[in-house]
Amino acid sequence: MPKKLKDDLTPLEVKNAKPGRYGDGGGLHLLVKKSGARSWVFRYMIDGKSRDLGLGAAAGRDAISLAKARDLATALRIKVKAGVDPLAERHRKAAEAIAAAQAAQIAGITFRHVAEAHIAANEGSWRNSKHRQQWRNTLATYVYPVIGDLPVADISTAHVLQIVEPIWQDKPETASRVRGRIETVLDAAKARGYREGENPARWRGHIAQILPARAKLSRGHHKAMPYSKLPEFMGALRAREAMAALALEFVILTATRTSEVLGATWGEVDLAKAIWTIPAARMKAGKEHRVPLPPRAVEILEATKPLGKDWLFPADRGGKLSGMAMSMLLRRMKLDCTVHGFRSTFRDWSAECTGYAHEVCEMALAHSIGNQAEAAYRRGDLFDKRRRLMADWAAYCASDGATGASVTPIRGTVA
Repeated sequence: MPKKLKDDLTPLEVKNAKPGRYGDGGGLHLLVKKSGARSWVFRYMIDGKSRDLGLGAAAGRDAISLAKARDLATALRIKVKAGVDPLAERHRKAAEAIAAAQAAQIAGITFRHVAEAHIAANEGSWRNSKHRQQWRNTLATYVYPVIGDLPVADISTAHVLQIVEPIWQDKPETASRVRGRIETVLDAAKARGYREGENPARWRGHIAQILPARAKLSRGHHKAMPYSKLPEFMGALRAREAMAALALEFVILTATRTSEVLGATWGEVDLAKAIWTIPAARMKAGKEHRVPLPPRAVEILEATKPLGKDWLFPADRGGKLSGMAMSMLLRRMKLDCTVHGFRSTFRDWSAECTGYAHEVCEMALAHSIGNQAEAAYRRGDLFDKRRRLMADWAAYCASDGATGASVTPIRGTVA
């Protein structure tokens, strides 16, 4: 049973008191537990309710003396008389201290920290290494010099505009991607509690009210060669024995993308069946794509296979051929077009010179079906029809001056 409360404790009683509760007067109490631990408690009434507020230890290394405990109790009685709840005040100050500590911590978290953490957490799910590198390159080039070392909590609309506005007219595609990446990083920061409020990089209803839509700017389409000039060009291309020339011809014959061809390995190719299967991980749409290989494309692969490399089109010094190799070849040939533009050349030819259905031509380019209802019911890939289409395309590429050309087998390093 607890001891009977009494007033006016002495230091000796504080030291020797048995387990129980002892009153010193004015709301100050000594609490002694069975373990021998003893502490000071201030009891007060506010709003008709009794409350206890711990003041600290009454024994041990950090003990509060009797005199000090009385002083604390006196100060608390004054607060209670003024209508202040000491316990609520303590909780408020503790919350403020935690908030201040969190604010200080957040102030040290920069945009760069959040961006790098976001990339590290998500790059494994991104389609290819090129996409990962583009994220890092655009941030390093356009974003970090302006806001990289600023607290992520302080990034504002003015900062976003400072980054994207100078390139919005001349590099609309790049500017749009940079804005989108800033928005993503700031969303991640908010999700982690590093910032509050609306995202200053948000397009709809925000940046869109300041900058013109990309549709009103230059689209920056890849320059394409008119299909009427293609047979003559193919003849000139076949006259070259460089690896870049063979890779470019293969790109044109298969109507595929540069990255898909340069990243291709022999494990993806069945020469006997003349089929090249590009895995979903390397496709823009994230879906496996089977490519029918016309005879000329098979000849090209038979010419590069004796090199014994992993890649279909290896570089002289090992690894795969550089993405710039074919572009530089076009430049040396003084042509005003891009490698990617040959996909447009193929699409123009198939639309204007053949009777193949629209979906066959689109699937040859590995384009996603725009109509969601049609996409839901489409199960096949129209492979047989695409094989006939690509055979006709190869025949057109080999017409006129390109007719009868043959591939020179590669026996060693190709310049």
